[in-house]
Amino acid sequence: MTDIQKLLFDRQDPAYQAFQSKLMPTVDPETVIGVRTPALRKLAKELAGTPAAEEFLRRLPHRYYEENNLHGLLISAYRDYGATVAALETFLPYVDNWATCDLLSPRAFRAHPPELPDQIRRWAEDRHPYTVRFGLGMLLSFYLDEAFRPEYLELAAGVRREEYYVRMMVAWYFATALAKQYDASLPYLEQRRLDRWIHNKTIQKAVESYRITPEQKGYLRSLRWKD
Repeated sequence: MTDIQKLLFDRQDPAYQAFQSKLMPTVDPETVIGVRTPALRKLAKELAGTPAAEEFLRRLPHRYYEENNLHGLLISAYRDYGATVAALETFLPYVDNWATCDLLSPRAFRAHPPELPDQIRRWAEDRHPYTVRFGLGMLLSFYLDEAFRPEYLELAAGVRREEYYVRMMVAWYFATALAKQYDASLPYLEQRRLDRWIHNKTIQKAVESYRITPEQKGYLRSLRWKD
């Protein structure tokens, strides 16, 4: 056992392991240690910038789910944009579940570097499904507010994949877009520019949102694709 694996097992919570494993059907329960996210974040903060962390980041693939999550948290703490992208390019092909994918929130992206939209586009066109999901997640996180452009809706709508966790992210993106950019995103439903499953899942998620008005929810329900 490596030193970092020992640190993770020292923080093991068996009840949480059983709970977390049920949420991730694509992950072998034997690879889930059972470390709660606050404890994992605290460990990442303690390790960040140390030689042990840099050595750990060079060792891929990892065996355990929490090792991947720790890896993602360490990358997310980087401040340099180029170093962050390089580390993600190495790591993303090893991401094998939605939870690790969605945990990634790079600090270096928060200032919306001008290169980021093109990089997101490349991720959204990748062969690996969780790289695609990550790219869409970055589009959702950073480009639905002041930095929004209508072309980003087109980018998300253009993702045509069969993997469930990619399709869910497209629906989640459009549901969030309806909450934040209602007028720009509504035509994608009115004109049925998404496939049927994503169209209806988008409406389902949108009407569950407290950020959508009752009037908007009523209209969205009328747009459900039934035929």
